[in-house]
Amino acid sequence: MKKHPIQHASGSFSRRDFLRVSGITALTVGGMTVLTACGPAAQSSDASASSATTTSAGSDTSSSDSLKLGDGKTLRVGMEAAYAPYNWQESSASDTTIPIENVDGAYADGYDVQVAKKIADALGMEPVAVKMEFGSLVDSLVNGQIDIICAGMSVTDERAQSADFSDSYIDDEVIMVVKQDSPYANATKLSDFSGASVLGQKDTFYDDLIDQIPNVNHLTPVATVPLVVDGLMNGTCDAITFSSLSLPRLLKDYPTLKKVDLADGEDFTDASNPDNAAIAKGQDAVLAKINEVIDGISADERQSMWDDCMDRQPA
Repeated sequence: MKKHPIQHASGSFSRRDFLRVSGITALTVGGMTVLTACGPAAQSSDASASSATTTSAGSDTSSSDSLKLGDGKTLRVGMEAAYAPYNWQESSASDTTIPIENVDGAYADGYDVQVAKKIADALGMEPVAVKMEFGSLVDSLVNGQIDIICAGMSVTDERAQSADFSDSYIDDEVIMVVKQDSPYANATKLSDFSGASVLGQKDTFYDDLIDQIPNVNHLTPVATVPLVVDGLMNGTCDAITFSSLSLPRLLKDYPTLKKVDLADGEDFTDASNPDNAAIAKGQDAVLAKINEVIDGISADERQSMWDDCMDRQPA
């Protein structure tokens, strides 16, 4: 059974709030190495804190060390570094990048990176990116290869069984994109795509939703968003699922593409696609601190951060 995002905490910044403040409607948008295991990312412990107890690598403690992840110094942030404007790879350092730990001379930038930097600062840690396939992120978190996921990932019931997720720090929606001259360009409902070949990204909500299309030819998903776009441009598929917030840059780079305007009630059952951070289970104090950081990012700042990332993302 396909999994859908679960409801956020009442204090989170909702998708509707973000779209309203940003001037974006639900249907139109104004401006989207597997490592070997090395053991769990253990929290630091203080021998002088006699009340602190640790039952596992992910357990919380009652001392000040309960606000530490991993070694308490370097925050290893898992991401693809191939999902602009959420995250991407750069060849030089800047004020907006962090080093990619497992790729020599490479740096990560993007919206997820900016949020990770804020979280690291609040925890008194230095952030580094760890680049890996999207589908490996949760297992890598559980195995201690990374300390936190900031990767355009949405919380789902299945993922929440393995990790604890933060409130959303940006809220996106899944849309469908086709070529302007496509026979599906004027589709108004999902059933219009009956028999169409549709492509999405592997291990993501973008791929899960495709099965809601009646009689669809659900193509084998590909690993990255650039490969999804390539599939559409090369004629491998008739349509793709894509990020609503990332649409403006896509259309700028590929002017022959267009968003499919599906009528109200004829779209996906729930196309909401929040961006949540994830940490290993049992670290409630850290999760609360992360949510505090997220709550402190105003709607205007979120929009400004997103717009800046859209402007500087690679073509």
